Amino acid sequence: MRKRFISAILLVMVMNLLFVTVAFAQEAAAAPAPAAAKGSVIENVAIVIFGSGLVKWFKDGGWAMWPILFVTLYALAYVIWKFITLTYGKINLNSFLDQIVPLVKQRKFKEATELANKTRGPVAAILYAGLLKADQGVDAFEKAIENAAMIEMSYLEKGFVEMSAGITLAPMLGFLGTVSGMIAAFDAIAAARAVDATIVASGIKIALITTQAGLCVAIPTQFFNNLFVTMVDGLVIDMQRASEKVTEALVETA
Repeated sequence: MRKRFISAILLVMVMNLLFVTVAFAQEAAAAPAPAAAKGSVIENVAIVIFGSGLVKWFKDGGWAMWPILFVTLYALAYVIWKFITLTYGKINLNSFLDQIVPLVKQRKFKEATELANKTRGPVAAILYAGLLKADQGVDAFEKAIENAAMIEMSYLEKGFVEMSAGITLAPMLGFLGTVSGMIAAFDAIAAARAVDATIVASGIKIALITTQAGLCVAIPTQFFNNLFVTMVDGLVIDMQRASEKVTEALVETA
């Protein structure tokens, strides 16, 4: 449990570090104002936690940064949850099979069922469902494993839709902020009736920051999404290997 907790904390720190790194260059551009001089309590707390550069970067991005922040928290929650569940579900397959296969060969189905029930993860779950029917023959065993595997697959696939939503929505919100910033820039040009870099700089800055923020959310989320797909594939392979080995052992005892 301690290892899983530490892994989750490290995961959060890595994603926070990504955002801090992106905004770090802007922090040196302005001297920090006294925290008590201006700004709300929430803003001052955010400055203490994330640094003045990141808070300034967030404020400069305008209104679009708030929905992007919501999507960030939404995606981050599912990334952490998925990481913990997949890490928890992974077991040492060879060690597990070395214990359960001899029990099946000796037709000690009760002991094998108890072992599977005490072991965590989808591999043990499908074998537990199958071993409950082992005394009814190989066909009943395989049918039970097939049904249990379908249920476990539905559990393993949870969270991917939500992460995909974060991957899609974050850049779209960033582009929406970009469009809003460009509109503001053109409005400033129209009001001034002249083209001046200082007039349009604010709108263009908003446009660039929101696009940057959206990509900073989507890119790491996409990375973890791909990583989790690979981890799920590994669990599926383990499920297939375990079911084949136990089925072969059951056939030998028939």
